[in-house]
Amino acid sequence: MSSTTAKSPSGFMVVLRRDLRVALRRRSDTFSTLIFFVMVVSLFPLGVGPEAQLLRTMAPGVLWVAAMLASMLSLPRLFADDHADGTLEQMLLSTQSLALLVLGKTLAHWVGSGLPLVLLSPVLALQFDMSASASGVLVLSLLLGTPILSLIGSVGAALTVGLRGSSVLLSLLVLPLTIPVLIFGAGAVEAHNAGLGVAGHFSLLGALLIVSLVAAPWVAAAALRISME
Repeated sequence: MSSTTAKSPSGFMVVLRRDLRVALRRRSDTFSTLIFFVMVVSLFPLGVGPEAQLLRTMAPGVLWVAAMLASMLSLPRLFADDHADGTLEQMLLSTQSLALLVLGKTLAHWVGSGLPLVLLSPVLALQFDMSASASGVLVLSLLLGTPILSLIGSVGAALTVGLRGSSVLLSLLVLPLTIPVLIFGAGAVEAHNAGLGVAGHFSLLGALLIVSLVAAPWVAAAALRISME
C-alpha cells in the first residue's frame, strides 16, 4: 500500500479490500484453518463413542474451543507480512487514523478465518446429534463471538509483531483474554439445551463485541507504535 493510498479518505476500505484480495490469493491459509477446525471437532466423537446424550452435552464446548484454536492459526500473520515489506511503516506515517486501518485489517481477518468457521459449524454439529434449534444458537453465538476473538487477537498480534517465536507468545497473551467469550458462547448453547433463556448470554456477547470494537483497534494501534519504535 503506497503512502498516497494510506492518505486517501477511504483508508479503511482500501486496507479492507487489499487484505481480502490477499486472502483470496492465499486460500491455503483459509483451508488450513477449516481443516484444523474439522479435524479437532471430528476427533471427539471418534474418541468418546456414539453415546448421543454425551455428544450433545459436550458439543458446545468442543465446537467453541476448536473455533478459538482455529482462529489463532492465522493471527501471527495479521501484521507480520506488512512488517516484512515495509507497509506497516507507511501505515504508521499515514495521516489516516491507524486505529481505523487496524480495524480494516481485523475485519478482513475475520472474513477470511472467522466467518468460514461460523458457516461450517452447523455441518459439524451434526456429528454431535445437535438439534436444528441448538445449531442455530451455536451459529449466532459464533457470529457474535468470533469477531471478538479477531479483535482481541489483533492486540496480541500488534504486541508480538517482529518478535522471534511470536506465535507461541501470541497464544499465551490472547487465549486467557478470550475465556469469557468461550464461557458465554458455549453457555448460550448449553442454556438452550437445558430449556433456559439465551438472551443473557447473547447480551453479554454483544456487550463484549461493542467494547472490543471500540477499544481493541486503538489499543492495537498503540501497541504497533510501541513495537515499531
